[in-house]
Amino acid sequence: MSEATATKKDFYWSEEREPHFDRRKEIMEAHPEVKNLFGINPMLKWTTLAIVIIQLTVAVFVGQLGWIPFLIVTYLVGATIAQALFLAVHEITHNLAFKSKKHNNWMAFIANLPIVFPYAMSFKIYHGEHHWDQGKDHIDTDIPSKIETILFRGVIGKIIWYLSQILFYAFRPIMVRPIKIDKWQVYNILFQVSAMAIFFGAIYQFMGINTVGTAVLYLLLSMFFAGGLHPTSGHFISEHYVFHEGQETYSYYGALNKLTFNVGYHNEHHDFPNIPGSRLPQLKKMAPEFYDHLHSYNSWVKVIWGFIFNRDVTLHSRTKRK
Repeated sequence: MSEATATKKDFYWSEEREPHFDRRKEIMEAHPEVKNLFGINPMLKWTTLAIVIIQLTVAVFVGQLGWIPFLIVTYLVGATIAQALFLAVHEITHNLAFKSKKHNNWMAFIANLPIVFPYAMSFKIYHGEHHWDQGKDHIDTDIPSKIETILFRGVIGKIIWYLSQILFYAFRPIMVRPIKIDKWQVYNILFQVSAMAIFFGAIYQFMGINTVGTAVLYLLLSMFFAGGLHPTSGHFISEHYVFHEGQETYSYYGALNKLTFNVGYHNEHHDFPNIPGSRLPQLKKMAPEFYDHLHSYNSWVKVIWGFIFNRDVTLHSRTKRK
């Protein structure tokens, strides 16, 4: 656990290295067999492809429902799948679907399709920085910006921020730490624009403009619900918001891991980003002495509730380092 200090008007500041580097070394020394867990998840590409097809298929036909059933399906089905796709992109950009980085990048393009906006390759860069420079000021864009901490205070402010946090995750990196566009980001944009043009063009040709409209609305609302008013969005908060001083990263061991590629095993994931989510439970069982004493969660809903209504938890409740 890192020693960090904070005031209610500032972040927790640590002078120590992020905790995962040392724990990784300690686990490797105590359990060299952990290397057997390294490598790709051969099912990841097929699972991702299946949920992409399901999401796009639902988008085509959900407009035939009335508005109330439409919203129910969008929330229960669309948002759940959208969150799964966010986390499929997360897994794939760690190069856990194929041995080849190129093949992983192309698979990430496919996982990105129902998210509408081409973000996978930019996410890969920013998320890599989040891992290797966790909490580092002006580099780790996972941490709320200064203006967010000023604008979104108190219960009402936190509710507004929570419901729209997907927007902050999308635009904060661009504003805080703009990066140069590389060829893979260009490929991502071209692939997404071309695929969406074909997809919506085919819907228009065979089913008309109204179906195009409801399909777009379904995909956008699914993404918005997934990033806000949905139980699985609790992972955005549970992973690194400091609920217990002295601990920087937190794991969640509840049932929703089955829908989110085990992203809840977050201490385990940061310790070994080269172990796919499907094998992170094995890591915890293999090295319980490194994880069982850490504070963890069994309910993302309780995490969300605690974030909003606990006055001691604010957007400043993150650990930073210079």
